[in-house]
Amino acid sequence: MSTRKTAFTEPAKKSLGQHFLVDRGIIASIVRAVDPKPGDRLVEIGPGQGAITFPLLDVHHELTVIEFDRDLIFPLTEAARAHGTLEILHRDVLDVDFTALANEGVIRLVGNLPYNLSSPILFHALDHAPAITDMTFMLQKEVVDRMAAEPGSKVYGRLSVMLQAYCDVIPQFDVPPAAFRPPPKVDSAVVRLVPRDPATIGIDDRDLFARVVRDAFGQRRKTLRNALSQVCDAAMIEAAGVRPDARAEQLPVADFVRLSNRIGAT
Repeated sequence: MSTRKTAFTEPAKKSLGQHFLVDRGIIASIVRAVDPKPGDRLVEIGPGQGAITFPLLDVHHELTVIEFDRDLIFPLTEAARAHGTLEILHRDVLDVDFTALANEGVIRLVGNLPYNLSSPILFHALDHAPAITDMTFMLQKEVVDRMAAEPGSKVYGRLSVMLQAYCDVIPQFDVPPAAFRPPPKVDSAVVRLVPRDPATIGIDDRDLFARVVRDAFGQRRKTLRNALSQVCDAAMIEAAGVRPDARAEQLPVADFVRLSNRIGAT
């Protein structure tokens, strides 16, 4: 007799940041937000027990999922048979090459991201933005607020600038803790990210841009003159049309792009 599990009997694993979505109304809202179209290549990050997976399969019939937890692979495979064709990649999402996965096409990303890995996953996706049509993610609400924050906001920071430089960030709706099992201690939110046309981004050197943004926000209380002393001087900041005595949280994304390009041109 087989000893393999035929149902989702494994509890959520705290070490993996697992909180399984169970609210059917929220699940339906996420599927509507994704709005899959014929020909779309959908890729879900962290399907868990299939809360979003199976409703997406019901409407789209084909789906690729990336799941790190070995104990969920067999139950997902078995349960998917009644819904559609499911391809499972048993991998750490940070090791997945989204560009190669797109196979010279484009993919759409979906997922209830583990809160302890959300920022690394977002930055990993940015590295493959040209191969991604859009991303619909559920994250901690605090993170979504930071992603969409405007200059001058207390939560405007490195994540805001890096994401908004490459994507349109479009918050969708909030999700309460009661929608999950076990319930997290924080509110969640769904957000849509749409990578921008590379021709409109205007960043000459991605690595330099990332360093300028990182250094600028490294110590928020410092002025740009001091925070960026390792990469440029005050005269160079002024030459980019930016005030050296300004602080990072005051600068719109376009100023960071212009400043980075100016530094790179010297």
